[in-house]
Amino acid sequence: MTVALELDGLRKRFGVVEALAGASMRVRGGTVHALLGENGAGKTTLMRIVYGTLRADAGAVSVDGAPATFRTSADAIARGIGMVHQHFALVPAMTVAENVALGMRGHYDARAAAARVRDLGATTGLVLDPDARVETLPVGAQQRLEIVKALARNARLLILDEPTAVLAPDEADDLMRWIRRFRDDGHAVVLITHKLREALAIADDVTVLRRGTTVLTGSVAALDEPTLVAALLGETSARADAARPLVSRLPLTEQRTDVPSHPGRDRRLVATLQNISVSYARRAPILHNVTLDLRAGEILGVAAVEGSGQHELMRVLAGRLTPTSGTLSLPHAVAFIPEDRHRHAMALDMSLVENVALRGLSKRRGRMEWRALRNATNEILSRFDVRAPGPLASGRALSGGNQQKLILGRELADRPEMIVAENPTRGLDIRAAAAVQGHLRAARDAGSAVVMYSSDLDEVLSLASRLIVVHAGRVVHVEHPTRETVGRAMLGAQ
Repeated sequence: MTVALELDGLRKRFGVVEALAGASMRVRGGTVHALLGENGAGKTTLMRIVYGTLRADAGAVSVDGAPATFRTSADAIARGIGMVHQHFALVPAMTVAENVALGMRGHYDARAAAARVRDLGATTGLVLDPDARVETLPVGAQQRLEIVKALARNARLLILDEPTAVLAPDEADDLMRWIRRFRDDGHAVVLITHKLREALAIADDVTVLRRGTTVLTGSVAALDEPTLVAALLGETSARADAARPLVSRLPLTEQRTDVPSHPGRDRRLVATLQNISVSYARRAPILHNVTLDLRAGEILGVAAVEGSGQHELMRVLAGRLTPTSGTLSLPHAVAFIPEDRHRHAMALDMSLVENVALRGLSKRRGRMEWRALRNATNEILSRFDVRAPGPLASGRALSGGNQQKLILGRELADRPEMIVAENPTRGLDIRAAAAVQGHLRAARDAGSAVVMYSSDLDEVLSLASRLIVVHAGRVVHVEHPTRETVGRAMLGAQ
């Protein structure tokens, strides 16, 4: 089997932070290669070097057996490499065809671009409307568009960064089937993922990074989950410690060990929604007559297929979206952990202290107490295990998992009455995901009302005290939630 990509001793430093400390990797042609590691282990940095958006300080890259030096992503694309980032690189106001053509040479030919999109849809099954605007597409279609962009440039090696993090179960299954077809056609895929069982189910080979160094590489057939967990965490107790982080991946009969069967009618009422509807101009209603109560000391789980109105519901609950009609009663202090931390939760070029100061900024009067804010930031870094150079570091200097933990610490610092968390463990490794889940449980136990939406149905089932499904803008209360009953409700089945 040919070697599609070989990385030898790659090093990369950002100031005092050594992101890569001699990472190596060998990807065979016609295989799926899983790249695993904790947040901050260097996975995305390594692949950004392969894609030409970063330059390595040392080390060698070879593609198809020939040495390669990539100064830009155009150099990587010319060698048949494509990358789909965790945070999509699309222009929302442009059409599908325009996004596919963006960056290509020559004059833009709308008819040819549309034909290219249709042809790729016919040959790959990644069907898209070339005239649709990206801003109108659900997240699953946007991901298909990112893959189509790479294929339109004749990618033979495709890098996918956390591709199933925002997909519903059926969409994730469809993507996995497509990846297998792409591999069977002789191409190579590098799959960056935190989902161990996903990696074991689809990958042929695996590489594990820890602190910028390759600590394990080999055939998936020769490895098992406990071995991978031990390599990921680097602890002698890793196999035992992994049981709790992986609770959301266990069969349902093994879940919900610490979840009460019901929140109790005598618990304090924290928030109420009565006949809430949300409509946008000249569009069908997004939410229809939603009635909902939230009580102290519970986690209300929200499950939905993408585009069902769950994001609007979460923003209504967070006080970020005003309903078109109905009655809404929210507590004074509501914490919000949005799905897209880069767009809605952090200013990446501001310091960590300044990002912490964003909490409650509109309610402050007078001068900023920067010394107090710096102390508060240091406390968050310590309490929530945020690995950062210090409180004055920029948000961009943190890995995705540490950014998420900073946001969580900022939002939970003043013990809010209600917490609205939208895909709070998206893109996190097993340790960071377990930490976030633990903080949400602790907030519940301290008396907060927690509302959590996750595209990972198993995570919702493992954490929720009770569960609702949002389907076509309406809320369905699921009395006895199982994977089957919730899945049927998500699809609108009786």
